[in-house]
Amino acid sequence: MKMKIKRGDRVVVISGKDKGKQGEVLRVLPKEGRIVVDGIALAKRHTKKRGGQSGRIVERPAHIHASNVMVVDPKSKKPTRVGRRMQDSRLVRFARKSGIKLA
Repeated sequence: MKMKIKRGDRVVVISGKDKGKQGEVLRVLPKEGRIVVDGIALAKRHTKKRGGQSGRIVERPAHIHASNVMVVDPKSKKPTRVGRRMQDSRLVRFARKSGIKLA
């Protein structure tokens, strides 16, 4: 599955329990069509004690489906679709609302 969302993109969740929250994409799993977003879909992991550290509960972001997020437009700070166009013989991603090139 070809994904238009890349690591480092700022995204907003458009459906699910974290609807409306924003975060940065930490990881992309294209085979599953899922992404990991910082601070979104937090799951608790129980860790065993090791060496000098005690056991504890750690919260870390779980993966969510890529269709549940949209890229945030750098200009208007609102959700936008991502387009792709040729620029100087290279394929470049851009925000559909403002036309600004995405990183």
